[in-house]
Amino acid sequence: MTDKNLRPATLLVHQKTDRDPHTGASTVPIYQASTYHHAEGKAGEYDYARSGNPSRQQVEDAIALLEGGVRGFAYASGMAAIGSALALLKSGDHLIAPEDLYGGSWRYLNTVLPQQGITASFVDTTDLDKVAAAITPDTRAIFLETPSNPLFKITDLRGVAALARERRLLTFLDNTFMTPLLQRPLDLGIDVVIHSATKFLGGHSDLLAGLVTTADPELAKRLKHFQNAFGAVLAPFDSFLLNRGIKTLKLRLDAAQANAATLAARLAEHPAIDRVYYPGLADFPGRALHERQATGPGAVLSFELKETTGVRRLLERVRLPIIAPSLGGVETILTHCWSMSHAAIPAATKQELGIRETLVRISAGIEDVEDLWEDLEQALSV
Repeated sequence: MTDKNLRPATLLVHQKTDRDPHTGASTVPIYQASTYHHAEGKAGEYDYARSGNPSRQQVEDAIALLEGGVRGFAYASGMAAIGSALALLKSGDHLIAPEDLYGGSWRYLNTVLPQQGITASFVDTTDLDKVAAAITPDTRAIFLETPSNPLFKITDLRGVAALARERRLLTFLDNTFMTPLLQRPLDLGIDVVIHSATKFLGGHSDLLAGLVTTADPELAKRLKHFQNAFGAVLAPFDSFLLNRGIKTLKLRLDAAQANAATLAARLAEHPAIDRVYYPGLADFPGRALHERQATGPGAVLSFELKETTGVRRLLERVRLPIIAPSLGGVETILTHCWSMSHAAIPAATKQELGIRETLVRISAGIEDVEDLWEDLEQALSV
């Protein structure tokens, strides 16, 4: 039996390395070492922790295995992963990105890349004609989110990948919302897949981590070179926590996704709610496309309240969810997008994109859904 024959739940538990090769221990130890002995003056597999560490190697091998990549890379945060992946670009290059995307990514593309001589254009990536029209002679890559954060716009990954191949452009996708269990971008033609492993992969709101993988050996060499040169790597203890979190991903995501589906359906019927964004709803505009490229709607949803005053009431009254700018934990996390996850985006831009002060995002946890609903319902009542 090979890894390719194993089903997702089995891969998550055993990964590529499921025990310490030196002792047989059931968990790869936390190799809290900054350097390694060079026997007879010759470097072995590991020589310095920035370049490689057995604890980090385990999660790097795991993300490559789960996404179908040739090599994985682990970083100190999701944004470190995004920045390191985009280091494949150089000064003078142009990048196309979605209008609707995570606020931290928007900030990086708008304030950091220009300092490196890289420009970015923001377009509606759900429209392939608009993506094609944004390509210039300097365009070298397309950065994507689908579903987008926080409005859940669905981009045709196969379509963008085909367009990019035709124009010889790189494609990057932030797959944090879906995880490798629900969406496999490399199989759809995407070049580089990125995760904020802080979220569902870690799953317990107790670490910061980012992961990147690719199926292209040449891109893998370039990513490794930058990772080693720049050094924003994941620490051994966080690697251990991430490895442990990955093992239970399927159980957690199955439960959280079921809760999200229930909450989305009930919120859609609530008199205080104007609109719910969730790919699992029957009337969700991008549902058919999403279902052609993903195997589930995920555990995150957004909704808009009818009245701005309802937001403050909700934030003051709700008791079970953590109110925070994150997602993917075992606990339900409620985010006021305007002031938290997308605070870096100017108010006028948020209004233009449809990210209003009445927009709230929920990352469903694994609590009993009836307790969650009772809490939300009392917090939404007038």
